[in-house]
Amino acid sequence: MDSTLIYNLVFYFVIIIPSAIIHEYAHGWMADQLGDPTARYAGRLTVDPRPHIDLWGTILMPLFLFFATGGKFLFAYAKPVPYNPYNLKNQKWGPAMVALAGPAANLMLASAFAIVIRLAT
Repeated sequence: MDSTLIYNLVFYFVIIIPSAIIHEYAHGWMADQLGDPTARYAGRLTVDPRPHIDLWGTILMPLFLFFATGGKFLFAYAKPVPYNPYNLKNQKWGPAMVALAGPAANLMLASAFAIVIRLAT
């Protein structure tokens, strides 16, 4: 196996999957902070990957894409964290805050990885 394929596979398991899980956790955490315990009650307010793994989106589709494209294209997602917008204290801005929590987590992770990579090179 060529080193680029190995690098892409490591990138998938070390960066992509944990990022998808933290993204979903952030949605659930924000909803919980705003008064909706649905994700917590469903056992999804955790960074443990097991409750977040989706058979198709986290395992099968990424493996298919990896082999179909020779490791050049990877995409994955985790199970969406459930939430009930009617439980949120702030009915006007609460749903928007829950929606933005996931991408905000991704931006923070990307920034942290960029700093680590910059310092390591």
